[in-house]
Amino acid sequence: MLIVQKFGGSSIVDVRRIAHVAKQIVSTKEAGNDVVVVLSAQGETTDHLIARALEVNPNPSKRELDMIMATGEQQSIALMAMAIHRLNYAAVSLTGAQAGIISSSHHGSARIKRIDPDRVRAELEAQNIVIVAGFQAIDRNRNIITLGRGGSDTTAVALAVALNADLCEIYTDVDGIYSADPKVVPKAHRLPVISYDEMLELATLGSRVLHNRSVELAKKYNVPLVVRSSFTSMKGTLVREGVKVEKTLVSGIAIDRDVARVSVIGVKDTPGMAFNLFSLLARNKV
Repeated sequence: MLIVQKFGGSSIVDVRRIAHVAKQIVSTKEAGNDVVVVLSAQGETTDHLIARALEVNPNPSKRELDMIMATGEQQSIALMAMAIHRLNYAAVSLTGAQAGIISSSHHGSARIKRIDPDRVRAELEAQNIVIVAGFQAIDRNRNIITLGRGGSDTTAVALAVALNADLCEIYTDVDGIYSADPKVVPKAHRLPVISYDEMLELATLGSRVLHNRSVELAKKYNVPLVVRSSFTSMKGTLVREGVKVEKTLVSGIAIDRDVARVSVIGVKDTPGMAFNLFSLLARNKV
């Protein structure tokens, strides 16, 4: 099998966690699988990089901000490759550009346009564990571009699509998708399986386990996703198409406290008006 695994920043926050994740990755390889790993920046690295940039210039250009933010993921992949080498396994780290990820030119909020997987495939054929920097790509002018919130999840799913992977595993600090936030609702239970549409609703409405961009991509190309914890051995939650649960009207409840609602009043009820309004928002990345 070809498996794409994504690990978030909390999973690799320090040397001990990096070593633990390296063993997990090697275990997947030892089971006879080809493995592609996507990593986020460690812990709060991205926030620290942005803070440093703002110390130098309170109003930095978006291009240069992307340049410095992308270094967080590059540190992660290099350190992980070293950790895997220490376990006597072959691994190679690749930036988004080296992995062939091409995006639009919207700094800080780009969308992946295509992936040229030839380099990744060549490294897999050489029996390397391939470690790719999430959250980043290059545009047609070879500028480094970041993908915005949920960028590493999106990178992992996009690579799974490009490589025709058998499975995409999203490792995080929770052991699956719950019926509600267990920090808010202690009796919330973990869902063993959930449909793309249900997961997309939860992600859109505030659940922060998976970003809606990655779920949309997985649904479009029917990529099976598993959300599981990097801290435990629990099976997690499978996200796939065609889930049928009888007598279940509500799968989960999401909460999002960072929401602003804007009402547009006095809009004429004429054909094309809604298109004009929402296309304007879309062009401005709202």
